[in-house]
Amino acid sequence: MPITARGAIARKPGAPVSIEEFVIDDPGQDEILVRILASGVCHTDLGVKMGAYGSEGYPFLLGHEGAGVIEAIGPGVTTHNVGDHVILAWRAPCGKCRFCRKGKPNFCAASLNAEKRMHTQDGLLLNQVLGIGTFCTHTLVHADQAVPYNANLPAPQMSLIGCGVMTGVGAALYAAKVEAGSSAAVFGCGGVGDSVIQGARLAGATTIIAVDIDPKKLEWAKQFGATHTVNPKEVDVVATIKELTGGNGVNYSFEAVGRAQTLEQALWSRDLAGTCVFIGVPGPGNYLNLDLQKFFDLGGHLCVSWYGDCLPTRDFPMLADWYQQGQLKLDEVVTRTVGLDEVEEAFAAMERGETLRSVIVF
Repeated sequence: MPITARGAIARKPGAPVSIEEFVIDDPGQDEILVRILASGVCHTDLGVKMGAYGSEGYPFLLGHEGAGVIEAIGPGVTTHNVGDHVILAWRAPCGKCRFCRKGKPNFCAASLNAEKRMHTQDGLLLNQVLGIGTFCTHTLVHADQAVPYNANLPAPQMSLIGCGVMTGVGAALYAAKVEAGSSAAVFGCGGVGDSVIQGARLAGATTIIAVDIDPKKLEWAKQFGATHTVNPKEVDVVATIKELTGGNGVNYSFEAVGRAQTLEQALWSRDLAGTCVFIGVPGPGNYLNLDLQKFFDLGGHLCVSWYGDCLPTRDFPMLADWYQQGQLKLDEVVTRTVGLDEVEEAFAAMERGETLRSVIVF
């Protein structure tokens, strides 16, 4: 039987979020209904709200970092039970596409989602951000998008594993394959960047340089494992990184801002044959102009990392275990908890640089 839920909906680009009731139909084949316990407020959701990724697809149900409890299951669901606590993943490998068939499900080209069965009170079909939609009391997802976690663990911290933390940790472990004893520089020390720092630390990097123009974020970065901090407003960032690495540059650099200028700095801060990983989601109109001869002479690798190249069913439980063991810091990432009615203020705090992650708690 359809239920009425309540959530944060972006009806048109740039407009304030609308907190309103909407209707969710019964779960279909291989689908589950999840009652959301907590949802991280990610910069991507602000981008969707503002129309940074295009003007199509509205209205959107915002949110894509969520943890909750399964309240109903549809036909064919055998891997979950009502009452299971789950972290939601926006990538759920299909098992059939060209990448899945080659044993690379983390690059699945046909990620599984629920059918669109959610609509506003005035009859508009809702699009869920990244196929999830978690700024709400309830959401409908494909069963394979739900990864169980221990119900004794706190939902706000678990929700962040669903995107930002996994994206950063995975970028270090899987996209860059950071090696023990190596050096890394992380450009942009928000929730994702600090998770890259944690991933590099967990991989055994011994020099981890945090780069940001916000002194507060540089201080925060130290608690996650940064051994040095650099503020580009105060010094030449590339020259300083080379000074900190014996004149050579870092083995790995990570761009977690989504801007051409910082990506260029990340590229030139590398040592010979170093790896640069591009994580920040750029808006339209960003173009990179490179000195190709210089780029060729430096060598190495430049790659894009989506979702930390992760496999949620493998990696979410691992990150939850690391948190429980004290190896992965998540309490420190949750810098503010808010209610659903405070979404706009959470976005404003993000833009002011006051938070690593606000988390909506239900």
